Amino acid sequence: MAHAAGVDVGSTQTKAVIVDEQGRVTGRALTDTGANVMQAAEKAYAIALEASGLEEREVEWVIGTGYGRYRVTFGNAQVTEISCHGRGAVHLFPGSRTVVDMGGQDTKAIRVSETGEIVDFCMNDKCAAGTGRFLGAAAAALDIPLNDLGNVALSSEKPVRISTTCTVFAESEVLSWLGKGKKIEDILWGVHTSIASRSGSLLRRVGIEEEVTFTGGVSRNPAMVEALEQRLGKKLNYSEDSHYIGALGAALFALDHIRASRIPPAGAAAAHKEASP
Repeated sequence: MAHAAGVDVGSTQTKAVIVDEQGRVTGRALTDTGANVMQAAEKAYAIALEASGLEEREVEWVIGTGYGRYRVTFGNAQVTEISCHGRGAVHLFPGSRTVVDMGGQDTKAIRVSETGEIVDFCMNDKCAAGTGRFLGAAAAALDIPLNDLGNVALSSEKPVRISTTCTVFAESEVLSWLGKGKKIEDILWGVHTSIASRSGSLLRRVGIEEEVTFTGGVSRNPAMVEALEQRLGKKLNYSEDSHYIGALGAALFALDHIRASRIPPAGAAAAHKEASP
């Protein structure tokens, strides 16, 4: 049975997914990207192979995606993360027509067709105010582990309004509110709603369809899910697999290549028949 793989090298974390011939996930991995992007890609792929119980030679095609996709040196090709998130979202949630991908460095709003093809997209590539980095700045200012932010924020009763539009000044504003005696949970909920507001503006630019799927590392943050749902006025598609959707999409594109390589060129079958005695 053929296997294909996708490796999504993000600014913060690297994900790898291996699928079988039916597109079912047989192994996956998540590791911090760190300073050595190439090493992170190799590590994630090795862990995914081990989880699949496969040897490297059993994977026929590998596609790299994410900002570090060209550092996936063992890969066979590269595909943009926008295409991969669109494809992966529709595979995991077939009704997906709008996708919001929120990572460490940027946020992308994507509109897709029923087959996962990209119809339109936009991203906040000039500012990190609506991204995971903004949350990271707040976590640093309040000395709270990043993974705890969401649950703390959800206990807020009187959220503050975060006015800064720049991650560089986010820490200063957070500390300013803290100095005024505001509760940590109220400050954090203000941070989350600020990000949700910017993400909502991006999504409106591409068009918000009936089903919206949340992908990327920040999708694991329950307060970010809640803030976006309140902002958009609808429930989001997300799951524990949402963090891997980019890598999943890359693996599915790799599977497409494997399938296409097995289809004989047009006219080849007819020519073979004519040549047979």
